Amino acid sequence: MVRNVHTRRFPGHRDDLVRLLDTLGTPADELWPVADWPPTRLDGPRVPGTPAGHGPIRYVLEEAEPDRLRFRFTAPAGVHGHHEFTVDGDALTHVLTASLHGWARLTWPLVFRPLHDALLEQLLDRAERALTGRVAQPARWSSYVRFLRGLAEIRSRRTRTEATLRA
Repeated sequence: MVRNVHTRRFPGHRDDLVRLLDTLGTPADELWPVADWPPTRLDGPRVPGTPAGHGPIRYVLEEAEPDRLRFRFTAPAGVHGHHEFTVDGDALTHVLTASLHGWARLTWPLVFRPLHDALLEQLLDRAERALTGRVAQPARWSSYVRFLRGLAEIRSRRTRTEATLRA
């Protein structure tokens, strides 16, 4: 069982956090670090049952409250569980809870967890910048995250080149 938690406190900013959370997955998203990661998108209205995702990660919206968004994973294969964003008092928290099966038992610790952790820390940096105008201690990618992202870029370039050659 995986339980992965990222949280940051923003004293005096509860209402602002709720407003930021309301932008998640929309064209006006102020939280998701789209400059560095595939954007997260809701494929419809913010109601339970709406498909969503980012990159190869797919999920469906299960619960939508002003201070809470909960998504159930639908891909990749072997990941059974959910992730959620909550505003609790002055804290913005993301919790991922999942059981892993098959290849996911290997790909989560070796690939997805390091990338997930880097993405979530950047998301919290964006919240901090939006609320305070600065980031006291910006998240830094580890050398391993930079390596994984380099591999993904090589794969992406190869896929684009192959598609161009086929066209």
